[in-house]
Amino acid sequence: MKQILTELIEHRSLTKETAHQVLVDLASGKFNLSQTAAFMTVYMMRSITVEELQGFRDAMLELCMPVKFDQPVMDVCGTGGDGKNTINLSTLSSFVVAAAGQPVAKHGNYGVSSACGSSNLLEHFGYKFTNNVDELKRSLDRANICFMHAPLFHPAMKNVAPIRKELGVKTFFNMLGPMVNPAFPTRQLVGVFSLELARQYGYLYQNSDKDFVILHSLDGYDEVSLTSAFKFFSNEGERIAEPADLGLPRLNARDIQGGVTIQDSAEIFLNILEGRGTESQNAAVVANAAMALYCVDRKSGLKAAVDKATEALNSGKAHNAFKKLMVV
Repeated sequence: MKQILTELIEHRSLTKETAHQVLVDLASGKFNLSQTAAFMTVYMMRSITVEELQGFRDAMLELCMPVKFDQPVMDVCGTGGDGKNTINLSTLSSFVVAAAGQPVAKHGNYGVSSACGSSNLLEHFGYKFTNNVDELKRSLDRANICFMHAPLFHPAMKNVAPIRKELGVKTFFNMLGPMVNPAFPTRQLVGVFSLELARQYGYLYQNSDKDFVILHSLDGYDEVSLTSAFKFFSNEGERIAEPADLGLPRLNARDIQGGVTIQDSAEIFLNILEGRGTESQNAAVVANAAMALYCVDRKSGLKAAVDKATEALNSGKAHNAFKKLMVV
Protein backbone atom coordinates (compact mmCIF):
# COMPACT_ATOMS: atom_id res chain seq x y z
CA MET A 1 0.00 0.00 0.00
CA LYS A 2 2.89 2.38 0.72
CA GLN A 3 3.97 2.22 -2.92
CA ILE A 4 0.43 2.71 -4.19
CA LEU A 5 -0.11 5.74 -1.95
CA THR A 6 3.17 7.25 -3.11
CA GLU A 7 2.15 6.84 -6.75
CA LEU A 8 -1.28 8.36 -6.17
CA ILE A 9 0.06 11.33 -4.21
CA GLU A 10 2.52 11.96 -7.04
CA HIS A 11 -0.46 12.02 -9.44
CA ARG A 12 0.32 8.74 -11.13
CA SER A 13 -2.68 6.53 -11.79
CA LEU A 14 -3.47 2.88 -11.23
CA THR A 15 -4.28 0.41 -13.97
CA LYS A 16 -7.75 -1.11 -13.97
CA GLU A 17 -6.26 -4.39 -12.75
CA THR A 18 -4.36 -2.76 -9.87
CA ALA A 19 -7.42 -0.76 -8.81
CA HIS A 20 -9.43 -3.98 -8.81
CA GLN A 21 -6.89 -5.76 -6.61
CA VAL A 22 -6.54 -2.85 -4.18
CA LEU A 23 -10.29 -2.80 -3.60
CA VAL A 24 -10.32 -6.56 -2.99
CA ASP A 25 -7.44 -6.16 -0.51
CA LEU A 26 -9.21 -3.27 1.22
CA ALA A 27 -12.32 -5.39 1.61
CA SER A 28 -10.33 -8.27 3.09
CA GLY A 29 -8.79 -6.03 5.76
CA LYS A 30 -5.27 -6.43 4.41
CA PHE A 31 -4.28 -2.84 5.13
CA ASN A 32 -4.08 -1.06 8.49
CA LEU A 33 -6.53 1.69 9.44
CA SER A 34 -4.18 4.56 8.63
CA GLN A 35 -3.37 3.19 5.18
CA THR A 36 -7.03 2.58 4.46
CA ALA A 37 -8.03 6.07 5.57
CA ALA A 38 -5.27 7.64 3.46
CA PHE A 39 -6.29 5.66 0.40
CA MET A 40 -9.95 6.52 0.83
CA THR A 41 -9.30 10.26 0.94
CA VAL A 42 -6.55 10.63 -1.65
CA TYR A 43 -9.08 10.84 -4.48
CA MET A 44 -10.37 14.08 -3.02
CA MET A 45 -6.93 15.53 -3.73
CA ARG A 46 -6.34 14.07 -7.17
CA SER A 47 -8.66 13.09 -10.00
CA ILE A 48 -9.80 9.52 -10.43
CA THR A 49 -9.30 8.00 -13.88
CA VAL A 50 -11.85 6.01 -15.84
CA GLU A 51 -9.66 2.90 -15.50
CA GLU A 52 -9.46 3.28 -11.72
CA LEU A 53 -13.19 3.84 -11.45
CA GLN A 54 -13.87 0.80 -13.60
CA GLY A 55 -11.49 -1.39 -11.60
CA PHE A 56 -13.02 -0.37 -8.27
CA ARG A 57 -16.55 -0.84 -9.62
CA ASP A 58 -15.85 -4.30 -11.03
CA ALA A 59 -14.35 -5.47 -7.74
CA MET A 60 -17.32 -4.17 -5.73
CA LEU A 61 -19.80 -5.91 -8.01
CA GLU A 62 -17.86 -9.17 -7.85
CA LEU A 63 -17.84 -9.05 -4.06
CA CYS A 64 -21.51 -8.10 -3.60
CA MET A 65 -24.50 -10.30 -2.86
CA PRO A 66 -26.42 -10.09 -6.16
CA VAL A 67 -30.20 -9.79 -6.38
CA LYS A 68 -32.17 -10.72 -9.48
CA PHE A 69 -35.63 -9.31 -10.14
CA ASP A 70 -38.00 -10.32 -12.90
CA GLN A 71 -38.94 -6.69 -13.69
CA PRO A 72 -36.64 -4.20 -15.44
CA VAL A 73 -35.83 -2.25 -12.26
CA MET A 74 -34.39 1.25 -12.01
CA ASP A 75 -32.18 2.95 -9.43
CA VAL A 76 -32.48 6.66 -8.66
CA CYS A 77 -29.56 7.92 -6.63
CA GLY A 78 -26.78 10.45 -6.26
CA THR A 79 -23.18 10.22 -5.21
CA GLY A 80 -23.68 12.66 -2.36
CA GLY A 81 -20.62 14.59 -1.31
CA ASP A 82 -21.67 17.88 -2.90
CA GLY A 83 -21.76 19.62 0.50
CA LYS A 84 -25.12 21.25 -0.26
CA ASN A 85 -27.34 19.53 2.36
CA THR A 86 -30.51 19.55 0.30
CA ILE A 87 -33.77 17.77 1.02
CA ASN A 88 -33.64 14.03 0.23
CA LEU A 89 -34.36 14.49 -3.45
CA SER A 90 -33.25 11.12 -4.76
CA THR A 91 -35.25 9.23 -2.12
CA LEU A 92 -38.35 11.35 -2.70
CA SER A 93 -37.93 10.98 -6.45
CA SER A 94 -37.69 7.21 -6.10
CA PHE A 95 -41.21 7.05 -4.68
CA VAL A 96 -42.51 9.36 -7.41
CA VAL A 97 -40.92 7.19 -10.10
CA ALA A 98 -42.36 4.03 -8.54
CA ALA A 99 -45.79 5.67 -8.36
CA ALA A 100 -45.51 6.62 -12.02
CA GLY A 101 -45.18 2.95 -12.95
CA GLN A 102 -41.44 2.27 -13.14
CA PRO A 103 -40.25 -0.42 -10.67
CA VAL A 104 -37.45 0.94 -8.45
CA ALA A 105 -34.70 -0.99 -6.68
CA LYS A 106 -33.30 1.82 -4.54
CA HIS A 107 -29.73 1.35 -3.35
CA GLY A 108 -28.83 3.53 -0.37
CA ASN A 109 -26.78 4.02 2.75
CA TYR A 110 -26.39 6.13 5.84
CA GLY A 111 -25.28 9.71 5.30
CA VAL A 112 -21.52 10.16 5.57
CA SER A 113 -20.95 13.74 4.46
CA SER A 114 -24.57 14.83 5.00
CA ALA A 115 -26.92 14.85 7.97
CA CYS A 116 -29.34 12.28 6.60
CA GLY A 117 -28.89 9.62 3.94
CA SER A 118 -31.67 7.48 2.53
CA SER A 119 -30.99 4.71 5.07
CA ASN A 120 -31.14 7.17 7.99
CA LEU A 121 -34.45 8.42 6.66
CA LEU A 122 -36.18 5.07 6.18
CA GLU A 123 -34.80 3.70 9.44
CA HIS A 124 -36.28 6.73 11.22
CA PHE A 125 -39.72 5.74 9.92
CA GLY A 126 -39.24 2.19 11.19
CA TYR A 127 -38.24 0.43 7.99
CA LYS A 128 -36.40 -2.84 8.65
CA PHE A 129 -33.47 -3.38 6.30
CA THR A 130 -33.23 -6.80 4.70
CA ASN A 131 -31.22 -8.68 2.13
CA ASN A 132 -33.83 -11.43 1.92
CA VAL A 133 -34.60 -11.61 -1.79
CA ASP A 134 -38.14 -12.90 -1.30
CA GLU A 135 -38.96 -9.97 1.00
CA LEU A 136 -37.51 -7.51 -1.48
CA LYS A 137 -39.59 -9.04 -4.26
CA ARG A 138 -42.71 -8.76 -2.12
CA SER A 139 -41.93 -5.07 -1.54
CA LEU A 140 -41.55 -4.59 -5.27
CA ASP A 141 -44.85 -6.36 -5.96
CA ARG A 142 -46.65 -4.40 -3.24
CA ALA A 143 -45.19 -0.89 -3.61
CA ASN A 144 -43.34 -1.03 -6.95
CA ILE A 145 -40.21 -0.13 -4.96
CA CYS A 146 -37.79 -1.97 -2.70
CA PHE A 147 -34.90 -0.59 -0.66
CA MET A 148 -31.50 -2.21 -0.48
CA HIS A 149 -29.34 -0.98 2.41
CA ALA A 150 -25.86 -1.11 0.91
CA PRO A 151 -23.94 -2.67 3.85
CA LEU A 152 -26.18 -5.74 3.76
CA PHE A 153 -25.23 -6.41 0.14
CA HIS A 154 -21.58 -5.44 0.32
CA PRO A 155 -20.46 -7.39 3.41
CA ALA A 156 -16.83 -7.13 2.31
CA MET A 157 -17.03 -3.39 3.05
CA LYS A 158 -17.47 -3.93 6.80
CA ASN A 159 -13.79 -3.08 7.26
CA VAL A 160 -14.28 0.25 5.55
CA ALA A 161 -17.63 1.48 6.91
CA PRO A 162 -16.37 2.59 10.37
CA ILE A 163 -13.52 4.55 8.79
CA ARG A 164 -15.88 6.31 6.39
CA LYS A 165 -18.09 7.27 9.31
CA GLU A 166 -15.16 8.59 11.37
CA LEU A 167 -13.75 10.57 8.46
CA GLY A 168 -17.12 12.20 7.82
CA VAL A 169 -16.09 13.47 4.37
CA LYS A 170 -16.73 12.19 0.89
CA THR A 171 -14.34 9.51 -0.34
CA PHE A 172 -14.03 7.55 -3.56
CA PHE A 173 -16.81 5.30 -2.24
CA ASN A 174 -19.18 8.21 -2.92
CA MET A 175 -18.13 7.95 -6.55
CA LEU A 176 -18.73 4.20 -6.55
CA GLY A 177 -22.06 3.96 -4.71
CA PRO A 178 -24.45 4.43 -7.64
CA MET A 179 -22.43 2.04 -9.81
CA VAL A 180 -22.61 -0.95 -7.51
CA ASN A 181 -26.32 -1.59 -7.05
CA PRO A 182 -26.52 -5.38 -6.40
CA ALA A 183 -29.70 -5.62 -8.50
CA PHE A 184 -27.67 -4.67 -11.59
CA PRO A 185 -30.48 -2.34 -12.76
CA THR A 186 -30.87 -1.89 -16.50
CA ARG A 187 -32.16 1.68 -16.02
CA GLN A 188 -30.48 4.30 -13.90
CA LEU A 189 -30.56 7.96 -12.99
CA VAL A 190 -27.37 9.10 -11.29
CA GLY A 191 -26.56 12.53 -9.94
CA VAL A 192 -22.85 13.26 -9.43
CA PHE A 193 -20.96 15.97 -7.54
CA SER A 194 -18.63 17.08 -10.35
CA LEU A 195 -18.77 17.54 -14.09
CA GLU A 196 -15.58 15.54 -14.53
CA LEU A 197 -17.13 12.56 -12.76
CA ALA A 198 -20.30 12.96 -14.85
CA ARG A 199 -18.21 12.59 -18.01
CA GLN A 200 -16.48 9.50 -16.63
CA TYR A 201 -19.79 7.91 -15.64
CA GLY A 202 -21.16 8.75 -19.07
CA TYR A 203 -18.22 7.06 -20.76
CA LEU A 204 -18.55 3.88 -18.69
CA TYR A 205 -22.33 3.71 -19.08
CA GLN A 206 -22.14 4.23 -22.83
CA ASN A 207 -20.21 0.97 -22.92
CA SER A 208 -22.94 -0.91 -21.06
CA ASP A 209 -26.45 -2.10 -21.84
CA LYS A 210 -28.08 0.38 -19.44
CA ASP A 211 -30.60 3.09 -20.21
CA PHE A 212 -29.09 5.95 -18.24
CA VAL A 213 -29.13 9.62 -17.37
CA ILE A 214 -26.13 11.06 -15.55
CA LEU A 215 -26.64 14.60 -14.32
CA HIS A 216 -24.86 17.46 -12.55
CA SER A 217 -26.11 20.95 -11.79
CA LEU A 218 -23.55 23.46 -12.99
CA ASP A 219 -23.45 25.20 -9.61
CA GLY A 220 -22.27 22.01 -7.92
CA TYR A 221 -25.28 19.90 -6.92
CA ASP A 222 -25.37 16.13 -7.50
CA GLU A 223 -28.99 16.46 -8.66
CA VAL A 224 -31.26 18.81 -10.56
CA SER A 225 -31.38 21.64 -8.04
CA LEU A 226 -33.23 24.09 -10.33
CA THR A 227 -30.84 26.73 -8.94
CA SER A 228 -28.88 26.77 -12.20
CA ALA A 229 -28.58 25.09 -15.54
CA PHE A 230 -27.69 21.40 -15.38
CA LYS A 231 -25.82 19.07 -17.70
CA PHE A 232 -26.94 15.56 -18.39
CA PHE A 233 -25.49 12.62 -20.28
CA SER A 234 -27.73 9.91 -21.72
CA ASN A 235 -27.66 7.15 -24.30
CA GLU A 236 -28.26 9.88 -26.88
CA GLY A 237 -25.31 12.08 -25.90
CA GLU A 238 -24.96 15.13 -23.68
CA ARG A 239 -26.98 18.28 -23.22
CA ILE A 240 -27.24 21.38 -21.05
CA ALA A 241 -30.76 22.25 -19.89
CA GLU A 242 -32.32 25.08 -17.92
CA PRO A 243 -35.15 24.81 -15.38
CA ALA A 244 -37.35 26.46 -18.02
CA ASP A 245 -36.74 23.49 -20.34
CA LEU A 246 -38.65 21.42 -17.78
CA GLY A 247 -41.33 24.07 -17.43
CA LEU A 248 -40.19 24.59 -13.84
CA PRO A 249 -39.05 27.70 -11.96
CA ARG A 250 -35.49 28.66 -11.09
CA LEU A 251 -34.97 28.30 -7.34
CA ASN A 252 -32.72 29.72 -4.65
CA ALA A 253 -30.49 27.43 -2.59
CA ARG A 254 -32.52 28.11 0.56
CA ASP A 255 -35.65 26.79 -1.18
CA ILE A 256 -34.34 23.22 -1.13
CA GLN A 257 -32.32 23.29 2.08
CA GLY A 258 -32.46 20.03 4.00
CA GLY A 259 -32.84 19.42 7.72
CA VAL A 260 -30.09 19.84 10.29
CA THR A 261 -31.04 16.55 11.94
CA ILE A 262 -32.58 13.28 10.80
CA GLN A 263 -35.81 14.31 12.52
CA ASP A 264 -35.88 17.59 10.58
CA SER A 265 -35.17 15.79 7.32
CA ALA A 266 -37.90 13.23 8.00
CA GLU A 267 -40.48 15.95 8.65
CA ILE A 268 -39.64 17.70 5.39
CA PHE A 269 -39.74 14.37 3.54
CA LEU A 270 -43.17 13.45 4.89
CA ASN A 271 -44.59 16.93 4.36
CA ILE A 272 -43.70 16.75 0.67
CA LEU A 273 -45.19 13.28 0.17
CA GLU A 274 -48.35 14.23 2.06
CA GLY A 275 -48.93 17.28 -0.12
CA ARG A 276 -47.69 19.92 2.32
CA GLY A 277 -44.41 20.68 0.59
CA THR A 278 -43.64 24.15 -0.73
CA GLU A 279 -43.94 24.85 -4.44
CA SER A 280 -40.14 24.98 -4.65
CA GLN A 281 -39.66 21.67 -2.85
CA ASN A 282 -42.25 20.00 -5.07
CA ALA A 283 -40.65 21.43 -8.19
CA ALA A 284 -37.23 20.05 -7.23
CA VAL A 285 -38.66 16.59 -6.55
CA VAL A 286 -40.60 16.61 -9.81
CA ALA A 287 -37.50 17.72 -11.75
CA ASN A 288 -35.41 14.78 -10.54
CA ALA A 289 -38.20 12.23 -10.89
CA ALA A 290 -38.88 13.55 -14.38
CA MET A 291 -35.27 13.03 -15.43
CA ALA A 292 -35.55 9.43 -14.21
CA LEU A 293 -38.76 8.92 -16.18
CA TYR A 294 -37.15 10.55 -19.20
CA CYS A 295 -34.43 7.89 -18.94
CA VAL A 296 -37.15 5.24 -19.24
CA ASP A 297 -38.97 6.96 -22.12
CA ARG A 298 -36.82 9.44 -24.00
CA LYS A 299 -39.06 9.45 -27.07
CA SER A 300 -41.90 11.23 -25.27
CA GLY A 301 -39.58 14.05 -24.22
CA LEU A 302 -38.88 16.04 -21.07
CA LYS A 303 -42.26 17.76 -20.83
CA ALA A 304 -44.16 14.46 -20.82
CA ALA A 305 -41.85 13.17 -18.09
CA VAL A 306 -42.49 16.28 -15.99
CA ASP A 307 -46.25 15.88 -16.39
CA LYS A 308 -46.06 12.24 -15.36
CA ALA A 309 -43.93 13.00 -12.29
CA THR A 310 -46.19 15.90 -11.27
CA GLU A 311 -49.27 13.70 -11.40
CA ALA A 312 -47.60 10.93 -9.38
CA LEU A 313 -46.67 13.39 -6.62
CA ASN A 314 -49.76 15.60 -6.54
CA SER A 315 -52.23 12.71 -6.70
CA GLY A 316 -50.82 11.14 -3.53
CA LYS A 317 -49.66 8.03 -5.40
CA ALA A 318 -46.05 8.60 -4.32
CA HIS A 319 -47.14 8.83 -0.69
CA ASN A 320 -49.12 5.64 -1.16
CA ALA A 321 -46.03 3.88 -2.54
CA PHE A 322 -44.13 4.99 0.57
CA LYS A 323 -46.86 3.67 2.88
CA LYS A 324 -46.92 0.35 1.03
CA LEU A 325 -43.15 -0.02 1.34
CA MET A 326 -43.38 0.54 5.10
CA VAL A 327 -45.89 -2.31 5.57
CA VAL A 328 -44.14 -5.10 7.44
